[in-house]
Amino acid sequence: MTSPSRLLWLLFAVNLFNYIDRQILFAVFPAIKADLHLSDTQLGLLASAFMWVYLSAAPVFGLLADRRSRPRLMGLGVGIWSAATALSGVARGYGELLFGRAVVGVGEASYGAVAPAMLSDAYKPAHRGRALALFSMAIPVGSALGYLLGGVFEREFGWRAAFFIVGIPGLWLAWTVGRLRDPARGGADPSAQGAGGTAVPRFADYLALLKTRSYLLNCLAMTAMTFAVGGLAAWVPTYLVRVRGMELAEANLIFGLLTLVSGLGGTIAGGWLGDRLLPRLPTAYFLVSGVGLTLSVPCAAAVILLDDRTWVLAAIFLAEVFIFLNTGPLNAIIANVSRSQVRATAYAVNIFVIHALGDAISPALVGVVSDQVGLAAAFWVAPGALALGAFFCFWGMRTYAADAARVKEKAE
Repeated sequence: MTSPSRLLWLLFAVNLFNYIDRQILFAVFPAIKADLHLSDTQLGLLASAFMWVYLSAAPVFGLLADRRSRPRLMGLGVGIWSAATALSGVARGYGELLFGRAVVGVGEASYGAVAPAMLSDAYKPAHRGRALALFSMAIPVGSALGYLLGGVFEREFGWRAAFFIVGIPGLWLAWTVGRLRDPARGGADPSAQGAGGTAVPRFADYLALLKTRSYLLNCLAMTAMTFAVGGLAAWVPTYLVRVRGMELAEANLIFGLLTLVSGLGGTIAGGWLGDRLLPRLPTAYFLVSGVGLTLSVPCAAAVILLDDRTWVLAAIFLAEVFIFLNTGPLNAIIANVSRSQVRATAYAVNIFVIHALGDAISPALVGVVSDQVGLAAAFWVAPGALALGAFFCFWGMRTYAADAARVKEKAE
């Protein structure tokens, strides 16, 4: 049987390549724009095409994962997205590149819906915040590597080679995760001892999930945050080049390093704070996330308003630290207010909602607004969305304790 720690670090490695393959597109935006003669709107649609397919496929994989072998589903998905990433490098035109990025979304949907559910079944509720935070550390690290490697590979070999190089390692990871043993569904839940998770989910189980107010508010908070982060992640390197006068390689290097350090610090701190406060404050996960998002608002505004480049970079760093505080806690909330039988679907529905209303829209929206009034003005969508996310977190504090207790009672 796979130990929880081995499972965690292997899924972390796969998630790392998940975000490398996802973010490398943004690192080479200017090169693709020049080579294929694209508008900012077309560039934004490359990101949105991936997200629309990703969010649409996630519920399908979530339903399958509640009934079938989760490692095999993950292995299939990792193989699909890795191959699609590599083949994006041989696209002959915009249409083929758009199709390639869309197929990447199919593969990543299986992983995004399944991996957090598996980890939640391997770790007890009191430790889920830290486990999911460690798993989520792959987001800033992978994103940073996507920018860094994208900048280096584009400069040395061209943007097409960048896609091919980062896609190949995922094929080995696909084979590895496909051979994992599946943790018992609900095996780490209190008093469940794995038995309750073997039953086939009923329609009432899914309906109960959609009636859980803290789950819905958590989805709304993550949606607002994802909307802001999606727009920023896609366009910050281009913003640093176009508005702040940096070279593309320099912009990718600096933004990648900022994302790496701030993401690691913020993610670890958020998971640790949430788990540390949880015994004394049942709503700690929502509180930590809400405070973090609130503090990120003035930092995001400062990125637009400040003139000095050094202070702009400092504002980007602080905004990312505060945003990443919520990564572990908000994912832990999903596990703690959903029954083990439908946990993969709970994550899948969350993926659908946060991306359909979040970063499936924001990169293209920023591109459209940028074409009309400039990129700096388009960035104002971020502070507003982050403030809205904080509001939903604080609202969720009102119902979380009762919802988590209800799930615990049913497991017993």
